Amino acid sequence: MPEGDTIFRTARALGRALIGKPVTVFRSTYALLTRFNDDTPLAGQMVERVDPRGKWLLIHFSGGGTLATHMLMSGSWHIYRHGERWQQPRFNMRIVIENSDYVTVGFTVPVAKMLWARDVERVLRIPSAVIDVLSEEFDAAEVVQRVLAHAGEELGDVLLHQEVIASVGNVFKSEICFVTGTNPFCKVAALDAERVAALIAAARRLVKSNVLEDSGDAIVTYGGRKRRTTHESDPSASLWVYGRGGEPCRRCGERIRRRIQGPDARVTFWCQQCQPMPDGSDVDG
Repeated sequence: MPEGDTIFRTARALGRALIGKPVTVFRSTYALLTRFNDDTPLAGQMVERVDPRGKWLLIHFSGGGTLATHMLMSGSWHIYRHGERWQQPRFNMRIVIENSDYVTVGFTVPVAKMLWARDVERVLRIPSAVIDVLSEEFDAAEVVQRVLAHAGEELGDVLLHQEVIASVGNVFKSEICFVTGTNPFCKVAALDAERVAALIAAARRLVKSNVLEDSGDAIVTYGGRKRRTTHESDPSASLWVYGRGGEPCRRCGERIRRRIQGPDARVTFWCQQCQPMPDGSDVDG
């Protein structure tokens, strides 16, 4: 599933392919996008910028329109040279944006809306930049207060609330809790502000470390690159706990546990030895 790091890398690659070049072709299988394009043709306009915002990707056109897409579980954007063979079948195509150099294709994008820029945040409830761990405007103190406001909820659930902290997904949720030694099933009320601040700092550090690159201005897509939260060079040892249910903990050897958590039934991985419940907690992790 695309998480904040994937969306960030996608936005960066799309920006390098699209920004500063006139659009030559825009088409979509979505009627509302087609209608917008009929009323306000995007061909001839420039893409001014491409922004990641949590799990949303925003493509801003010079005519004042913004294409907002959300990948949910299955969507993805690809970039091709003209004439290059697509890696997915054409019936998966939902959106195409072309310029003189590139063809960008949104495959099985489940949520796509064309809005005027002034309406984007009001209509879509897109997370503010101050709570997005990948934003330069990120305000850690604000996020700490938002987390603490969910005192009665389990920490693992709260870390997935995009209105609390944006760009953290299910993989990072488990990894953040592990590296801070925090049980994901403890209630936020059991944590003090200092502990929450450490969690938020770890969230930003881990997610940001997965969007670094050394490619200069080259167009580099995600390409299935594995997320990494450990310092191991072995690709099979790139994560501490996620996806490792029943395997030994990399720190203590205890069996990694796996449990479905929260109303959305998201899977959580943790080490009971390294991540004990806080003193006085009445919840069994």
